[in-house]
Amino acid sequence: MKQRENVVVLDFGAQYTQLIARRVRECGVYAEILSGTTPADEIAARSPAGIILSGGPGSVYEPDALRPDPKIYDLGLAVLGICYGQQLLAQHFGSSKNVCRAKHQEYGRTHLHIERSERLFCGVKSPLQVWMSHADRVKQVPDGFVRLARSKAAPVAAMARPEERLYGVQFHPEVEHTEQGRAILENWLFDICQLKRDWSLKSFIDEAIEQIVQQVGEGKAVCGLSGGVDSAVAAALVDRAIGDRLVCIFVDHGLLRAGEFETVREVFSEQFDLNLVAVDASDRFLDRLSGVTDPEEKRRIIGEEFIAVFEEQASSIGDVDFLVQGTIYPDVVESGTQSSAVIKSHHNVGGLPDHMDLQLVEPLKYLFKDEVRRVGEQLGLPSEVVWRHPFPGPGLAVRVLGELTADKLFKLRQADAIFMEQLRRYGLYRDIWQAFAVLPDVRSVGVKGDHRTYGQTVVLRAVTSTDAMTADWARIPHEVLDETAGRIVNEVDGVNRVAYDITTKPPGTIEWE
Repeated sequence: MKQRENVVVLDFGAQYTQLIARRVRECGVYAEILSGTTPADEIAARSPAGIILSGGPGSVYEPDALRPDPKIYDLGLAVLGICYGQQLLAQHFGSSKNVCRAKHQEYGRTHLHIERSERLFCGVKSPLQVWMSHADRVKQVPDGFVRLARSKAAPVAAMARPEERLYGVQFHPEVEHTEQGRAILENWLFDICQLKRDWSLKSFIDEAIEQIVQQVGEGKAVCGLSGGVDSAVAAALVDRAIGDRLVCIFVDHGLLRAGEFETVREVFSEQFDLNLVAVDASDRFLDRLSGVTDPEEKRRIIGEEFIAVFEEQASSIGDVDFLVQGTIYPDVVESGTQSSAVIKSHHNVGGLPDHMDLQLVEPLKYLFKDEVRRVGEQLGLPSEVVWRHPFPGPGLAVRVLGELTADKLFKLRQADAIFMEQLRRYGLYRDIWQAFAVLPDVRSVGVKGDHRTYGQTVVLRAVTSTDAMTADWARIPHEVLDETAGRIVNEVDGVNRVAYDITTKPPGTIEWE
């Protein structure tokens, strides 16, 4: 892999850290995320042109606050501190007294008034609307720094020590609600860091293929193909690298959406011509899941069974050394990192059991979902695969709340299929990041044909997002929801109520379990 110009993003636990990296990549510069406490020598070994200090949920004046290695400031690199990152700069070059609890906290949109451009705000019109999310504030700039901007509740909304290329902003330029946010980031990247635009998904594809060739050598690999975009793109990349030495294994665990098993076999065996082994292991999975209600236990069991099935299939193929997985960056983050808590476990994150001989190949591990889709398009995957809504590895097991039964799965598949059909009929499917039906363990009273019913409830969930790290509920027209609900209660036996989930992420997650 060639050494490319890059930026390191140090993660202090902010929900927007991945968005920072994504925005930098959109500017044509490669960004890598590292733990906020990564030693300076490890950062220097990556030869970055600059360091971005992310936001974070903590306060810099707390005794156990996350702080970077102070030696990073001796590397001579440009630094941009965002929110908590600016407060870290203020504390390091001043003292803890430079940062305090804000009397009036800022969350959401506010107006920024620029006082000095100092390259960071070159060409940026003032005032501008920015996105704030902070309870603490920098009350005075450290010695040697100058104030660049202010807001109503933040007297130091941006600051700099220009001669040393140290910059801090209290707002979030990476969030789309910040006007001219990209221009501010580009000023830092191309004027202050003097970077070139040499990152693209085309270059990623070329380098990923090269890396796969180096890793796999003359060996064979199996890929866990689920039918979703992540595993499909991973398979396509590895197929491009090693050809027939890749065998894709598609496991029907009995938890797929309606018609999915047949669709996957047709697309990947016939249209895309991959070596595909389709395995019906539904009885095996459902037997192990019988009586299980805890979602984490469901995920653990399904993960174990996947591993077991793959071991069996790999051994029957013979001389297989590698297992390809479609792990993407949000999977890694939500499974917990040094700076981020575990939100939910993912069965394809964290390596493999000690007894398993296969080595992992994860070519998409540091890509976001929208990047994966664009890679899939460049590799020539069918649009119905590239734009398919995300589907969790545990499948419908985490969309049927409580104990799994064949009857519940049948009802959920019907309701989900109706929902997808309606979204496509009204041209909404591509506008929505992810949509699905949930069957909670809830029954309610209803009336059908003058008779009392005591049936099940279906919850519909649809969200808009760019990277799955944050999401908003989709504003589906009421008439579409009305028609969809009517179809579900009339066509799905035993369902007498439909609800629509309007929770954002955070505080909720996209999936219910």
